[in-house]
Amino acid sequence: MDTSTSPTAGSTALRKAAVRLIPFVAVMFFINYLDRTAIGFAEPNGMGDDLGLTAAQFGFASGIFFLGYIFLEVPSNLALHRFGARKWLARIMITWGIVATLFTWVQNTEQLYALRFLLGVTEAGFFPGAILFLTLWFPREYRRKALAGFYLAQPLTTVIGAPLAGLLMQQGHGVLGLEGWRFMFLCVGIPAIVMGIACWFYLTDKPEDAKWLSATERTWLRRELDAEQTESENRGHVPARRILREGRVWALALAYFGLIYGLYSLAFFLPTIISGFQERFGTTFSVFEKGLVNAVPYVPAAIALFLWSRHIAKHGFKSWHIALPTLVAGLSVPVALYMNSPYLTILVIAVTACGIFMALPNFWSLPPQFLTGAAAAAGIAFINTLGNVGGFSAPYVTGWLKDLTGDEKIPLMITGGFLVLSAVILLVMSRRSRAALEEPSPQTTTA
Repeated sequence: MDTSTSPTAGSTALRKAAVRLIPFVAVMFFINYLDRTAIGFAEPNGMGDDLGLTAAQFGFASGIFFLGYIFLEVPSNLALHRFGARKWLARIMITWGIVATLFTWVQNTEQLYALRFLLGVTEAGFFPGAILFLTLWFPREYRRKALAGFYLAQPLTTVIGAPLAGLLMQQGHGVLGLEGWRFMFLCVGIPAIVMGIACWFYLTDKPEDAKWLSATERTWLRRELDAEQTESENRGHVPARRILREGRVWALALAYFGLIYGLYSLAFFLPTIISGFQERFGTTFSVFEKGLVNAVPYVPAAIALFLWSRHIAKHGFKSWHIALPTLVAGLSVPVALYMNSPYLTILVIAVTACGIFMALPNFWSLPPQFLTGAAAAAGIAFINTLGNVGGFSAPYVTGWLKDLTGDEKIPLMITGGFLVLSAVILLVMSRRSRAALEEPSPQTTTA
């Protein structure tokens, strides 16, 4: 009997890889998302007043991060493919951690713009690089589960990070002679440097290099991944040189644009909406309490993400598993500002958050179905790049329209419209290429 193909070897290899890699990469993502969204916690809690920011200036500062990110996204992911995830992700984390700590001493709007742009430059490639890294370790049949575990870090960043940011700003005010929001920036930047150093020594680039797997387990995992790549190439794999001419890549990029537009409208302006509860409803919260309220919608979002991914793993993926929650998120976004109490407002926002986070991890299992190797590195980075134009547009357009019209409803209606458009694109893609976007057979092996 060839033990290298035994189900036991496969199950053990996947379990070891999941336990060793997914939590570590998820913690990296936790720190990454906290660093890029920390400005959303800081602005309504002292930074906006200290720097004299208008809503449009805050939106531009939030969004300019994505300009630096966008320009270097594809080159960064190709560098990761060439040099390996261990070295490249470590480089990204250490440099972004250094820039993140510099926000502690920002003195004016121009410096804020410059640091946000540099943060995007140094972070470029982290997210698609992490996605690519997981695709190099987990075969398609188990990839959704791995991506769900990784993506769970994003809502948990707000569940844990928002109250933590509030606590740091409230209790850290005056420590080292810093305002509370400055102390918060210092505390959330340093962990990125520490994790970057740890990444260099901890991660393993590919299964054949994993000394923590047995020879049998390494062989089984390598064979599974190689067989998947061969299958992808035989059924219409897209070479790297044709990425920009592939309609499916552009369609996924546009769909991702809408998802990211919704995600960052929520991430950057929810703290501001909560701060506005005092004017709208007469409620008053401390800085720490605002952090707790900000975390509330993300608790059901994390639960929904987990349960939705388990449902898909059991019953097989269908296109509506992404399109339906995206549509629900889009229709619910503008409803929040028509509610007549803070409790109902947060409830509707929770529905929006659930929809977005149910869709996102499953979205990233689509590109590897027709992209492999360097094409996967370039394609995933390009989809993330164009999608992250939404990361720049969402806060800037939202803030600009709020200043222009004095109305919070109009920008959120636009946010809802982009999410609905994403749902439509995914459904149209499914009808035209059902075999490429659906996996009817349920997962049978446990990672």
